[in-house]
Amino acid sequence: MKPQLNPILSRVAALALVGLIILCLVWELFVAPIRPGGSYLVLKVIPLLFPLRGVLKGNNYTLQWSSMLVLLYFMEGVTRAWSDPNPMSVYMAYIEIVLSLVFYACALFYLWPAKKVAKQRKKAQQLASKEPSK
Repeated sequence: MKPQLNPILSRVAALALVGLIILCLVWELFVAPIRPGGSYLVLKVIPLLFPLRGVLKGNNYTLQWSSMLVLLYFMEGVTRAWSDPNPMSVYMAYIEIVLSLVFYACALFYLWPAKKVAKQRKKAQQLASKEPSK
């Protein structure tokens, strides 16, 4: 039994990830860097580059672990939206929150059918291994 995965969700997750990468670069280099001229905080983009290839391909495993990674960017967005004195930075933080939530939701709903099928297979294997041999 093969799961019915929705490719639209995978594509939206990929777009959200690319958007998050672009947002972080623009935010920390041009729009509202912590120090004028940019800062080393732009390096926060690097972890987002690791899952990019797998997410663009729709790889289930990559979507699983990158959905946990993106929660760090959600937390950063919430923290900076709450505490940053620069209004432009607060605006960028809200965009970061939205993009990270879109990625997370799309990844979860994309992977949901595959997880259901995997659970069913595991249950069937357990039942098969418990049956007495004839």
